[in-house]
Amino acid sequence: MEKNILLGHGSGGRLMHSLIRDLFIKYFDNPFLAQQSDSAILDLPPGKTAFTTDSYVIDPVFFPGGDIGKLAVCGTVNDLAVAGATPRYITAAFIIEEGLPMEELERIVASMAEEAKKAGVLIVTGDTKVVNKGQCDKLFINTAGIGELETAHAPIGTGEHIAAGDKILLNGPIAQHGMAIMAVRNFGNFNTSIQSDCSCLNHMIREVLDTGARVKFMRDATRGGLATVMCEMATQRGLGVEVNEEDVPVDDNVRGMCELLGFDPFYVANEGKLVMVVHPEDAEMVIQTMKNNPLGRDAAIIGELTGNHPGKAALQTAIGGKRIMDMLAGEQLPRIC
Repeated sequence: MEKNILLGHGSGGRLMHSLIRDLFIKYFDNPFLAQQSDSAILDLPPGKTAFTTDSYVIDPVFFPGGDIGKLAVCGTVNDLAVAGATPRYITAAFIIEEGLPMEELERIVASMAEEAKKAGVLIVTGDTKVVNKGQCDKLFINTAGIGELETAHAPIGTGEHIAAGDKILLNGPIAQHGMAIMAVRNFGNFNTSIQSDCSCLNHMIREVLDTGARVKFMRDATRGGLATVMCEMATQRGLGVEVNEEDVPVDDNVRGMCELLGFDPFYVANEGKLVMVVHPEDAEMVIQTMKNNPLGRDAAIIGELTGNHPGKAALQTAIGGKRIMDMLAGEQLPRIC
């Protein structure tokens, strides 16, 4: 292969076929992709199907704890998993800037393949476009995902069954992804141990669902952070949300960087954290199940739903006061995913 991406790699000709064969099929190979058809012909069971799509434009494309490829797989898998679905298939479309080193692209593709294997999903079809230098920042990735959804779990995505008294759970410390990106983007070689939490959560979620716990709602706390999920839940379901600040886990290094830069960790993006609402009688069982998984070892009950202040999310602060959590008015950290 060439050392750098050329416009010819998106031409549909010899270079493009070589890129697909020697890179994408090499790492993503499976019976569906091997058909090399314009459409993947998939085996789907009867019943409901979850379907999602997303695009990834993160800057930089490599960051502590991951890269744009790993992020694309994790983000798509998690969007399906928090809807209660079992992720099965992913598509991957690449928009590549002319001149991108082939070695960097291969690292990203290999990372995607590794993460997809861990998650148990297949990358079954895709697309490649190359644009002139300066018309795209290195690499953008668009994905779509398909998952199997049991009828009993269909209400989880909307939270239509949540009720006052239900407990709000979180699987671990918040704000790690956003602060990892902020550190590498703005401080270069600044010495920090902060790593992105970029992870596929589907196996942990499946372990919880398999307990039979009454899980009523799940959402991954990505852009907008934990506070945005709380606000969305309150406004969409017409209930009050109360969160205890002291119960929300935040890594000390992350908290320190947030204080240094003036960020509220409740609004900083995550890529491996989910909010889960469960029946109060099942909360402790779910917490223990999550703690048995490495991605949930710091899981905690952080609050509950209430009939008070319907449509609003309130935070019980560490100093004893209470304040309303609202959605961000603008973009806090652009190109975070």
